[in-house]
Amino acid sequence: MTLSPEAILRNAARLTPRYTSYPTAPHFHPGVGAESYRDWLSALPPGASLSLYMHVPFCDTLCWFCGCHTKITRRYEPVAAYLEALMREIALTAAAAPKDVQVAHMHWGGGSPTILEPQDILRLATAARAAFRFAPDAEFAVEVDPRGMTQEAVGALAAGGLTRVSLGVQDFDPKVQAKINRIQTFEETQRVVQMFRDAGVRSLNIDAIYGLPAQHEAELMHTLDLSLELKPDRIALFGYAHVPWMKTHQSQINEEELPGVVERYGLAEAAGARLTRAGFERIGVDHFALPTDTLAAAARQHRVQRNFQGYTVDPADALLGFGASAIGRLPQGYVQNETAIMRYQRSVDAGDFAIARGVAFSDEDRLRGDIIERLMCDMSFSTRALDGSRSDLARAAQSCAETALAEDRDGFLRATPDGFVVTDLGRPFLRTIAARFDAYLTMQEARHSLAV
Repeated sequence: MTLSPEAILRNAARLTPRYTSYPTAPHFHPGVGAESYRDWLSALPPGASLSLYMHVPFCDTLCWFCGCHTKITRRYEPVAAYLEALMREIALTAAAAPKDVQVAHMHWGGGSPTILEPQDILRLATAARAAFRFAPDAEFAVEVDPRGMTQEAVGALAAGGLTRVSLGVQDFDPKVQAKINRIQTFEETQRVVQMFRDAGVRSLNIDAIYGLPAQHEAELMHTLDLSLELKPDRIALFGYAHVPWMKTHQSQINEEELPGVVERYGLAEAAGARLTRAGFERIGVDHFALPTDTLAAAARQHRVQRNFQGYTVDPADALLGFGASAIGRLPQGYVQNETAIMRYQRSVDAGDFAIARGVAFSDEDRLRGDIIERLMCDMSFSTRALDGSRSDLARAAQSCAETALAEDRDGFLRATPDGFVVTDLGRPFLRTIAARFDAYLTMQEARHSLAV
């Protein structure tokens, strides 16, 4: 079955959250602050497993497509000062948490974490391992900008225990790269991949983007073919989120050169077909993994999780975020640090947490959040999985599911005895389907990106 352009527009043109959290970040508020975070940390259960996220909000050039919290600098002094604050926050957090917690996963993102000098890369990794006890099999992943990457930086990451590198590619076509202000050759990228492999880092993830300006199917297929030559274990294929009202630098991109909704859908479908033909398994809405990869194995066993890094095999009891704008998730709710770098540094330098806002979970948040996460990961809804201790909430969730089934005009859902499963036709519209269970969308207007 092929969807008509009208059906694509009807479902994909809606602006919906990416559902890397629930409630989503626009609904965080300043009523949750440093004191709440301190209490939540101290209440972590004995032996709790942790996931650590380190945010390095600096780049040396501005990519116009970027939606991250980052700052452009050609000087290293601001980066060095920020690193000192980051390590102080690590020590502050470790002192507030129970002593028997254990780290199962650590992820560095940005910005560009590899803007750090090699000696500082090793200092940060060492500081994290000195503050927290790491499991022997703990994963350590870093987002890497291949441009200008040195052998010394690769060696420092490997010495720090790196297990997976996530390489930013976006698109290899020079015409598209010029439109997004990111010039990156395949040869340089290939050289960096080989350096990591020579250093013993075997797991490779490629980040690519569809929906970029001047990008058509031929350009995207060429990018994927070159990416496959790098022999990655995973590929994350994100839809470009054009949100110039939030990220003003995106106004440098000519909106007339962006593919329309129907073409975006076609790009996503063609890319998915290309990757599955190459032997990758589809994970949720935008990830692909080889059958031998741990992410694919977890997907088959319904163990995939979704957080601010995307799809992951990370069942930790708590995610602790470090750095400006970083978000953490604890059993009681979400917390987010100050977004402004200087405000973040001032708080930490004063010996306090830099929490600016967050949200404490209600029972309804937990239930709806679980449903949305399983939809985004497993593509299914089951009343048997609902928490029966709150029958009113369970009835509300079941009502949402029944409404979704009744209003499904395009074959996106298939009824089951206790709920529904999302069909292959519906997979690109998982965010739209999940939005049925989002109680906040009707309470407050928030601007999001296209649903496909």
